[in-house]
Amino acid sequence: MKLSHSLVAIVAACVLAACSSPKPAGPRIDVTIGQQLIELKEARDVGALSEKEYARQKKALIDSIQ
Repeated sequence: MKLSHSLVAIVAACVLAACSSPKPAGPRIDVTIGQQLIELKEARDVGALSEKEYARQKKALIDSIQ
């Protein structure tokens, strides 16, 4: 009986330790600068972004890699 209680306690401690991990939950999503530029252009093309806002965000993306 003592062994099973100890095993339960160890498993519970491991589970709780994993819950407090600083890593974000869920899948990691990597979006390339190229994909972001394509999505910006699509947003401009459908009218979600003005030409001025498109140019500003495009410049900010390109500047972020230099």
